[in-house]
Amino acid sequence: MKAGASHRARAGRSRPVAVALAVAAASTLTLVSCSSDSNGGGSSTPSTERPTPPDTASFSGTAPSAMSSAEASARARASSAAASASAAASSFEASVSAETERANQAAQNELKNVKAPGNAMSEVALTGKPRAQTGGLLAVVVTITNKTGKKASYAAQVDFLDSSGKTVETRYVGAENLAPGDKANPIAISRKPPQPVLTPKLVKAQRY
Repeated sequence: MKAGASHRARAGRSRPVAVALAVAAASTLTLVSCSSDSNGGGSSTPSTERPTPPDTASFSGTAPSAMSSAEASARARASSAAASASAAASSFEASVSAETERANQAAQNELKNVKAPGNAMSEVALTGKPRAQTGGLLAVVVTITNKTGKKASYAAQVDFLDSSGKTVETRYVGAENLAPGDKANPIAISRKPPQPVLTPKLVKAQRY
């Protein structure tokens, strides 16, 4: 009886050890299985491949250099400035009213048969107008003052001369029915390019 009891006691003590070994073995198998599944799925592993650079052999032409880009930018700015100046000049000319143009035409007709210098040179004066105000055009203000004691009309001829003194362009301005002591300020505008520089000169002034 003692021998049987001793055997049962040893068997009872060995069961917990066997259970513990079985649990440990199962855990090991589970870890191996998870590790194997994780490594086997390629889709779950982040890609570390670098992008392939483009094949430049298939490109045509050459990339623009910094110098060519600067030149293109400078040309664009120059073109824009020229267009802006042209618009400013056109705007300035358009500011001359139709009535003024009619008076200027009358002045031209009046001076056809008048010999220089006319009878009113002392009543007419020229004043240069800044090009910044005329869109770059050469323009002069012709100040006409009626110094007589009655109403009068005036016609003036302005020539634009080159450096040699040759007349390159002629413009006519006028004022009609000025009361005694009144002034008129028509503008004579040259339509020639800025270069060469021209000089305005009062050639005729007639009171009628």
